[in-house]
Amino acid sequence: MPVHQQQLPGLDDIQPVQHPAIHPGQSIQQRFEAFHDPNPWVLRHLEALAADCVAKGFRRRWRYGEATQGDAFRLNNNFRSRYVRLPIERHPE
Repeated sequence: MPVHQQQLPGLDDIQPVQHPAIHPGQSIQQRFEAFHDPNPWVLRHLEALAADCVAKGFRRRWRYGEATQGDAFRLNNNFRSRYVRLPIERHPE
């Protein structure tokens, strides 16, 4: 069964992301904060997925794209570094 058809643990409340208005002159950090505020579930799920992968001994990243489809779930690639740094700051172990 393809991953996107499976009931994946901890992914039952994934929601379409809310994209705030972007204003000229905003830094990447400002745009990230504007995105993160209405979408706090994204960080929770990334942390849960990372913890699950670590617990299972995965050495490669899990593919979120196989569990979701369409633009409603697409994350801005510019925020990747922020979504890496936040969990590291919150869970330095």
